[in-house]
Amino acid sequence: MNALDFDEALAAPMPEARPDSAAPQGLIEGTLGQVLGYQIARAAISTRKLFARHIGEPMELKPVDFTILMLLLANDEVTQKRLCQTLAVSAPNLTILLDRLQRRELVTRVRSETDRRSQHIHLTRKGQALAKKAQEVALAMEHDLSRALSQAEKAMLIELLQKVSRHRRF
Repeated sequence: MNALDFDEALAAPMPEARPDSAAPQGLIEGTLGQVLGYQIARAAISTRKLFARHIGEPMELKPVDFTILMLLLANDEVTQKRLCQTLAVSAPNLTILLDRLQRRELVTRVRSETDRRSQHIHLTRKGQALAKKAQEVALAMEHDLSRALSQAEKAMLIELLQKVSRHRRF
């Protein structure tokens, strides 16, 4: 959200106080009830807590580690460059992340035979087993997380969040 959008949000009429627009401590959200970034952040708090309890702590995975494992599980011929682009991280930062996963023997890096400057990232057997286990837990966790939504609402929410994330400007 840029400053102009935030100013416009602040200028919007205040919503009436309703129980469904109350923050967890019972405070009226006011303008925050209409601020997309705030609502996404609130939803992320619940999501992070569930992730930590079901995947993060028991499997010793950070959200970005989980994301990398899921991307590697779902895709063949993944290069560091493609991972950087997908995750919107710099090459040095990705190297640090991959080093950590490699020390845990979850991934390997193999030089491309066609382009020696390029490295392909692969899951090891241990990495594949952990990724499959994490995927199962994540699907069960998602069911718990989205229990308040119908299937259509969940699909719509995912579609809308994808639209918002594709629109990012860095």
